[in-house]
Amino acid sequence: MAAPKEGLQRGLVSVILVNYKGSEDTITCLRYFDEVDWPRDRFELIVVDNDSQDGSVERIRAAVPAAKVVDAGGNTGFAGGCNLGVAHSRGEYVAFINNDARPDSGWIRAAVEAFESDATIGAVASKVLDWDGELVDYADGSLTWYGMGYKREAERPDSPEYDVPKDVLFGTGAAMFVRADLYREIGGFDERFFMFYEDVDLGWRLNILGHRMRYVPTSLAFHKHHVTMKKFGNFRETYLLERNALMSMYKNLDDESLAKALPAAMALAIRRSLARTETDATALDLQRSPGGDDVGTLEIQKMALTGSYAIDYFTDNLDTLMESRAELQRLRRRADREIFPLFRHAIEPAYAIEGYNSAHDVLVEAFGVAKHFTSRSRILVVTGEPLLERMAGPAIRAWEIASALAGDHDVRLLSTAGAKVTSPDFEVMYQAGPKLEKITDWADIIIFQGFLLEGAPWLKDSSKILVADVYDPMHLEQLEQARDLGEAGRARSIRETSRILNEQLKRADFVLCASDKQRDFWLGQMAGQGRVNALVYDEDHSLDSLISVVPFGIADEDPVQTQHAIKGVVPGIGVDDKVIIWGGGVYNWFDPLTLIRAVARIVERHPEVKLYFMGLKHPNPGVPDMQVAWETQKLAEELGLTGKHVFFNTGWVPYNERSNYLLDADLGVSTHFHHIETAFSFRTRILDYLWANLPIVATGGDTFGTLIAEHNLGRVVGPEDVDALEAALKEMLFDEGAVTEVRGAVREFAEAYRWTNVLEPLVDFCRFPRRAPDLAAQLGASDRVAHPADKEPWSLTRDLKLVKGYLAAGGPVELSRRAGGRVKRLVKGTPG
Repeated sequence: MAAPKEGLQRGLVSVILVNYKGSEDTITCLRYFDEVDWPRDRFELIVVDNDSQDGSVERIRAAVPAAKVVDAGGNTGFAGGCNLGVAHSRGEYVAFINNDARPDSGWIRAAVEAFESDATIGAVASKVLDWDGELVDYADGSLTWYGMGYKREAERPDSPEYDVPKDVLFGTGAAMFVRADLYREIGGFDERFFMFYEDVDLGWRLNILGHRMRYVPTSLAFHKHHVTMKKFGNFRETYLLERNALMSMYKNLDDESLAKALPAAMALAIRRSLARTETDATALDLQRSPGGDDVGTLEIQKMALTGSYAIDYFTDNLDTLMESRAELQRLRRRADREIFPLFRHAIEPAYAIEGYNSAHDVLVEAFGVAKHFTSRSRILVVTGEPLLERMAGPAIRAWEIASALAGDHDVRLLSTAGAKVTSPDFEVMYQAGPKLEKITDWADIIIFQGFLLEGAPWLKDSSKILVADVYDPMHLEQLEQARDLGEAGRARSIRETSRILNEQLKRADFVLCASDKQRDFWLGQMAGQGRVNALVYDEDHSLDSLISVVPFGIADEDPVQTQHAIKGVVPGIGVDDKVIIWGGGVYNWFDPLTLIRAVARIVERHPEVKLYFMGLKHPNPGVPDMQVAWETQKLAEELGLTGKHVFFNTGWVPYNERSNYLLDADLGVSTHFHHIETAFSFRTRILDYLWANLPIVATGGDTFGTLIAEHNLGRVVGPEDVDALEAALKEMLFDEGAVTEVRGAVREFAEAYRWTNVLEPLVDFCRFPRRAPDLAAQLGASDRVAHPADKEPWSLTRDLKLVKGYLAAGGPVELSRRAGGRVKRLVKGTPG
């Protein structure tokens, strides 16, 4: 490693504290350095007093004689104070710690070891917890496209996921280290900022210049996090945040990024200021406020002016900012596209303000911000079905979801039931039990089916973005599927499946279902869970941002037959026979019995007709054998059809080989009984028929029954109607004119169901992932973003007690009223 520049002492750490009328806290912090695990002759303590004029200098010198106290002679702010401290330092490394923080014993040692292990590390971001070491103050830094830096993890309980070293965009000025020569080289903290975001700007600059800022969780500090701006007015803090965000973006973004972001960011700053105060923006608009008057003054809250004043300050300083920008861009070593992943969640409104989020989304779209700024998220897709050559519907769906997302994100596809296939586009894995935690920790977004939350209960209280795929209403299936489990077993199965689904709906940030009819069903169930609430509604009146229709799809490429799989291959089926295919398995809610009876009639005059079942036994060994499957085989045997006109594949067709079977068929069929499962099901096998351009004969009553009839995709019959089914099968097998017309309609209709099309809502969500607004409020997310204004520290226990009290006092109405008031107070920056 290169030696420090002349005048700096190798191995020495210069610890800088800035004091302003806080000598008691400063002395407390300094005394904790008696306990650090680092030689006393290898660090120095430097305190810069920002003209406290309250005797602080004398008190600190008397209490801690070993500390060097520098009188700034004026209030130079945090940035100026730190820079002055560095000017008086001699160390190879400079360390910054807030005067209301304290170091852990290993704070210095862990940081220096990181520097010494890798010369590319220019700065170390310490892990910072609250004073009691329970809640996170800093474990990573996030940055929005409009320049607002914030700590997404703040106030969350400390957990192992925050103990993983990683590169970050910026550290927190509350506790961080920088190589002293590098700090001086890049100009230190920008004193134009005075306070707030100087740490964001410094880290951003370091990254642009090719230096790494490394989050080192073993370099630990604890922070009281006093809110020092309260006595000056929250509008002053907001003003500083707004103006400093604009300055940092102008300096650090490259030309293309700045052109996209800056105009939108300034517009958003104005909207944010007005929305915070619910200011009427039509007061000067003759068209929208036609009454008019000749009064030349307007009473307005100072908070409503923060955006305007910030833009004015930014404009006033453009001459010097231009110089800074030109020099920084000239020295740039890393492109924006390499740094954007460190933004973590660039497309983030960050504020729960009514009327603001919609403006944010419009600006993002109008200026093309999202496409440019969005980094590659880490997405975990989870299925409870095995990922094998022979895959059932849920596994196929998970596979296609992973495939669709892999182009823009880092994707892993995980099965909790086994995996024996691979993909060149994403990682395929199997895991279950406690080892799941490491994998779920990796992900930013988790898209899951089935029982994941039961196997990974830690996700319920985590900050992960969870997408629940409930295209399969499992609790309705259990009404039939569990019938063979006995009375007690059936009741338990239905009860537990319903409970598990309710847990998913309570926790999901985004929900996927398969049809509009399903969406209505799930919305009703979510309303019963309290998820249809004012916060969700106010963000999106349609609730599409909470639950969206994502049907099962078909491959983007047309099927290709590489060899025959049925005709001329299955004994008893000739190359010229007419084949009716039953795709998928045989379950208790299906009615293959009526189908076999209809076929028995047809073959009396048309012996060339053959019925082929693609599968009897589900590939997931956890799915029990079905009574109706046994009855189907028994009936075919009794009627003398087995092996002559009815054929059973007792296993399961490999997913990649299904086209060979489908393209050997002349007609696809799906018949079922009339019950509740039918009403809300989405028959995935019918998608295969669409893909293979097959006419379809199906029982009505479900989503596809309606679609088949409306779009002339085949024929629809009533439940258990042998006569109607026989007639429909004959027509779709032998009426060439009708078949030609139907095949044309199927081909046209199928385009809408290509996976690329049906997965669009999910793909869009993953481009702009966000916590559901009601869940974010529960976690106190709106209290944590962008250096929040003065308020009580958020407490889950406290909020749960409040919810209980409000419900007891006045039920849901009182709870809704209180929640609405809470949101308004959060928007205005007042305590909850």
